[in-house]
Amino acid sequence: IDRCNLTILHEPDQAGLDGFLAENQVEIVASLPCYLEENVNRQRGKGVFDGSIRALRQLNDVGYGTDPKLQLNLVYNPQGPVLPPPQAALEADYRRILLDQYGIRFNRLLALANLPIQRFGSTLLSHGKFDGYVALLKSSHQDDNLEQVMCRSLVSVDWQGYLYDCDFNQMLGLGLQARDIERPHLSDLRTLSLEGNGIVVGDHCYGCTAGQGSSCGGALRDD
Repeated sequence: IDRCNLTILHEPDQAGLDGFLAENQVEIVASLPCYLEENVNRQRGKGVFDGSIRALRQLNDVGYGTDPKLQLNLVYNPQGPVLPPPQAALEADYRRILLDQYGIRFNRLLALANLPIQRFGSTLLSHGKFDGYVALLKSSHQDDNLEQVMCRSLVSVDWQGYLYDCDFNQMLGLGLQARDIERPHLSDLRTLSLEGNGIVVGDHCYGCTAGQGSSCGGALRDD
């Protein structure tokens, strides 16, 4: 899987990247925060929407979104301290508008919640909205989502090989806790069993369990 910044396809030193990814049948997951130019440019900067559309057309030209072996999935995040709308309905809107107005095809839309950490968390704090957003996540928690959250079946690995329960814990420096090993490493998995291992949690975890749920594969359920 390539977690792709669409506009990077136009960088001079990335010429041929689309063909390389297609030749190796790499699944692409690319962020497109909205199908409206004004909203994308407000969030990502002037010209980003046009660049993203050109990149998506470029990927369509080499088979992404049309060839079953070349999966092109888009990612949506809300622009503010709100939960994502229902994924299925939003995907239908994306599919209709991108095809009708730009001739673009894709496979799936993944609607992800924003977690109150890092840059988004700092933005909330600077606008006095951090506590309100955390309260929204907590009040929207759904127990049913606990069965499918990523941290129950996956681990995150940093560039040095150290393990975390999820990518968000990695960003916060919250390492995976294992019995008898202070800082578990990828190499430890040859002898270390993680079955039944406790998971390091915090208030940010409500971002994955609120509403329809959120994971690297999109919503956990279709509300």
